[in-house]
Amino acid sequence: MTIKKKLYAGAILRETRLKLGFTQKDFANSLGVSVSYLNQMENNNRPISATVVLALAQEFGFDVTQLAANDSERIVADMREALADPVFGEDTPPMADLQLITSNAPSLARAFLTLHRAHRQNQDRLATLNEALGREDIGIAPLPWEEVRDFFHYCDNYIDAIDRAAEHFHADAKLYMPDKIDILRNWLASKHRVELVISMDTTIRRYDTGTRRLTISAQAPLATQVFQITHQIALLEYNELLEATLDFARFGTDEARAICKIGLANYFAGAAILPYEAFLSAATECRHDLEVLALRFSASIEQVAHRLSTMQRTGSKGIPFFFVRVDQAGTITKRHSATQLQFARFGGACPLWNVHRAFETPGQILRQLAQTPDGIRYLCLALDISKRGGSFRAPIQRFAIGLGCEVTHAGAMVYADNMEIQSDETFEPIGISCRICPRVNCHQRAVPPLERSLNIDPNMRRILPYSIE
Repeated sequence: MTIKKKLYAGAILRETRLKLGFTQKDFANSLGVSVSYLNQMENNNRPISATVVLALAQEFGFDVTQLAANDSERIVADMREALADPVFGEDTPPMADLQLITSNAPSLARAFLTLHRAHRQNQDRLATLNEALGREDIGIAPLPWEEVRDFFHYCDNYIDAIDRAAEHFHADAKLYMPDKIDILRNWLASKHRVELVISMDTTIRRYDTGTRRLTISAQAPLATQVFQITHQIALLEYNELLEATLDFARFGTDEARAICKIGLANYFAGAAILPYEAFLSAATECRHDLEVLALRFSASIEQVAHRLSTMQRTGSKGIPFFFVRVDQAGTITKRHSATQLQFARFGGACPLWNVHRAFETPGQILRQLAQTPDGIRYLCLALDISKRGGSFRAPIQRFAIGLGCEVTHAGAMVYADNMEIQSDETFEPIGISCRICPRVNCHQRAVPPLERSLNIDPNMRRILPYSIE
């Protein structure tokens, strides 16, 4: 094995030793190094050597790819945003300290983020229960959504076992053939003795365990029907795999576990409709044209865009994309980033981002060249995906999706054609959240940045009622 760059993974090495129940002396002997050298590696004073990597694999069957797993940038971004909370005052730790913590004590960093998230959830809940604060019988149950989001967030939104199982199902069921509804109907009948019924029911999917009848709404688009049927097959046929994955996640509440099971079944459905290797090959061939991919795989553009953000299989990775879905209020309802761009965990997205303009141009894919405060440049796509309810009086769900990658991958994107990616002037400045954005001249700023001082002059009024120092 050739180590191309220095590998610092002291926390993982230390956790591995403790799980095995070894002292530093015993572990050092097993790895063929001195105790002092092991101690330096565990404290990130020295990189992990090739000899140690080989010994871990040979002596303990350790998956050495875990050593290269690097969540530090994502954790640093999350901690920096959390520390911008007014509860911490103005004494924000420097970036070097945050990087040191995430490198040497990632478990502590995650515990801090969990604690801060619980604090914010309690604050939000208390605000809505203001009139009941005097009651002693009021309990504030933890919200499970962030716990589930973090699970997918730190897995890079790629679950290998489920992804490969879905890929095998696609081949076994011959989902690459047309008439997918009939294929899935026959599969359900022969494998599970389940009857599939397409009806005018307004409920998108309903499975009756007593009658073994799966009802899918005919009002849903065909791509949604296929997705929902495959979702139910995941629950029927791959329940043990889903439950094993949930056991690994170790959620703190039953609600979080139940929500994540839905998420895992959705993951299976998306991976079965858009199987990894075939989809990656097609995406590369058509230069990631969303409409071409949607037609080729009989999927929706949202399904295609979300799937592109999950192509992180070891040894066969696709372009790192970010993917979000927002509502008209700017609330992020789905989010994932395999890039360095991390979305605000609290509040809305940056108003300068083109995803907010998608509602004004339904049916059009908007392109934007954007640069974040850290100097990284992105190609951003945005599209309105509002969904009608199936009748004149039915409410319309209004969403927009955003998809993007670093501009270094622009050559592999059909959407970069005819864009002046070499010109500095074509890149629009965007941020993550006003609370942590350092830009001093943003005309859309909602609140001042918490890490900067303000100069307020009552005799002068610019775009903002203050200047940022």
